[in-house]
Amino acid sequence: MQNLSNEKVALAENAAGKRELARKKHSASHRRIVWITKIGILSAVAIVLMYLEFSVPIFPVFLKFDFGDIPALLGAFSMGPLAGILIQLIKNIAHLPASHTMMVGELANFLMGSIFVATAGLIYKYRKTRAGAIISLVAATIALTISGALINYYFTIPFYISVMGFTQEGLVGMARATGNTFVTDLRSLIVFAFVPFNILKGAAVSLVVGILYKRLSPILHK
Repeated sequence: MQNLSNEKVALAENAAGKRELARKKHSASHRRIVWITKIGILSAVAIVLMYLEFSVPIFPVFLKFDFGDIPALLGAFSMGPLAGILIQLIKNIAHLPASHTMMVGELANFLMGSIFVATAGLIYKYRKTRAGAIISLVAATIALTISGALINYYFTIPFYISVMGFTQEGLVGMARATGNTFVTDLRSLIVFAFVPFNILKGAAVSLVVGILYKRLSPILHK
């Protein structure tokens, strides 16, 4: 009789273990589905915003402003740096059909955008406070500005000049046409056009995310 009782207990425990394992598998599957859904929604918004790019009058016409980094930054804050980078990747792949730069502009946008959101997401991951958010956004804007200067100086502009037929004088002339007389050569083009442009972009995106994140946080963390 005792053996039969022990056997029943073992069977019950085995059944309970199987139910718990099934519950954990279902929970993990549900989390993956939710994660993929969030990435998809944020990427879709980022794509739309990237296509709504526009020129800023005080900057050369080839510098286009868009708010496509906002969903990626929201993703980095709520789901981690890798989520923000993935959204940047999807956004730029989706923009390739509209590329006028032989895809180099999208590659530069991806690299700079990934550095921007990864910096913010990584800092905020370990300092989830208001002060941490401010520090992360300031650091991300600095990272965007520095990476933008280096990528454009050593990669993007040389590519445009050597492959796409642009000239340094032409690019400088477009910057000076906006009234920016500080631009006289490639280096000053970076310092007085690209650097302030990326500071403006980083600050604008950071401001919008700073306003939206707390309001959207309950949805983003579901």
